[in-house]
Amino acid sequence: MRMDVEAAVAGVRNGDKRALARTLSMIEDESAEGRTVLDRLYPFTGQAYKVGITGPPGSGKSTLTDLLCRLLRARGETVGILAVDPSSPFSGGAILGDRIRMQTLAGDPGVYMRSMASRGSLGGLAAATQQATEALDAFGCHWILIETVGVGQSEMEVVGVADTTLLVLVPESGDGVQIMKAGLMEAGEIYVINKYDREGGDRIEKEIHLLLGVLHERMPEGAWFPPIVPTVGIRDEGGEALLAAIERHRAFLTTDPERARGRREERARDALRTLLRARLLEQAWGHLRIEERFDQRLPEVVRREISPYRLVDSLLSEVWDRMERGAS
Repeated sequence: MRMDVEAAVAGVRNGDKRALARTLSMIEDESAEGRTVLDRLYPFTGQAYKVGITGPPGSGKSTLTDLLCRLLRARGETVGILAVDPSSPFSGGAILGDRIRMQTLAGDPGVYMRSMASRGSLGGLAAATQQATEALDAFGCHWILIETVGVGQSEMEVVGVADTTLLVLVPESGDGVQIMKAGLMEAGEIYVINKYDREGGDRIEKEIHLLLGVLHERMPEGAWFPPIVPTVGIRDEGGEALLAAIERHRAFLTTDPERARGRREERARDALRTLLRARLLEQAWGHLRIEERFDQRLPEVVRREISPYRLVDSLLSEVWDRMERGAS
């Protein structure tokens, strides 16, 4: 039986992991109850620091997440981990949830881990991730680590909810020009070269330094200049330096009151836009029965009787007509 709203709110606030798990499931299901719980929990948020961890598959993001979590736990901090897979088309759960991961943290009462997947949602994963971080925040996590499986557009939107984003690369990531072309350089506040002991570690570090120098010339005065942190996560090397870099970025964001206020407003604006887009799409797709009309007219596109562009314009016209009739 679904946990009711009052019990979920009280449970999350009292540190009940079962209540937190149910709340996160309601969020992923995009249920009205989940939104009500989040509404009740919102006044208790704003304390956790969120770190996004992204990079190519195989770059060692999970290993670094594990390392950072253990370092934070050694300091007595409580940690929430969201392992996010925006691109799993084959299963109802996150691919990362099917892996045996971070076994050293499994029994730690100060750590809460959750895998999240798109479940076919219509662009709502970034909104769901934002909402999940709020639940973890209200639960009492001091730090929230958000790990994605790649560096595509969906992943960038997901880590956009973070206060600090780590871009994890490896010596085999390719030359710096290709990294720039991939649009990754602007994504990270801290660049991590993991598996630095492999051949080419120093080479890619120099290339990134040069590229960051080019980007720095376009930055406004006083902007944050991303550091490069070499690590060998599998051997726990570089973790302390990485955590120190995160703390420096955190201090950079908070020591200037005007900058801190601007950052909070920017994050709130992004969160609202993400939520609005997801809810508007949900309303149009569900309550206005767009999917039914989509399925009805799909054969016309297959037979090339109508282009997908004209069909989309037609469906959107139907949406606006229904909304206008409903408002009148």
